[in-house]
Amino acid sequence: MNKLLLKLAMVVTVGSLLYSTPAATQVSPTTNKAARVRITRGPEIERADPDFAIIKWTSDNPGGSPEHYGIVRYGTDPTKLSQTAKSPIRLNPGHSYTVFRVRMDGLKPQTTYYYTVDSTEANGKGDRVKSAVKHFTTP
Repeated sequence: MNKLLLKLAMVVTVGSLLYSTPAATQVSPTTNKAARVRITRGPEIERADPDFAIIKWTSDNPGGSPEHYGIVRYGTDPTKLSQTAKSPIRLNPGHSYTVFRVRMDGLKPQTTYYYTVDSTEANGKGDRVKSAVKHFTTP
């Protein structure tokens, strides 16, 4: 009898560890969209290698959907920023700010790139925050 109860307890324990339900997971709530979002720091180069760079900036928490994207539009001509890099981020509704980091791949060595940053909700709705055009040169 004890062996049967022990086996049953083990099956229940293992089953509860392996099986999860979406209702049991933590989901960030959708918050009110901020009336005005501004970039408070950056954008700046966090790292630049010959073939990639990471752009970092901080903005007020834009609110809205918890799933957002940091977006960098870039190119070698400041009037034609035809390439786009984006990175997903989950907003923390308890923070008044959000730090975005976006990696730009496929860059060429010793090349000057111009860029601007923005952010959007996962559905593509923009946060109405866009930086001025900045530039850097890959090593």
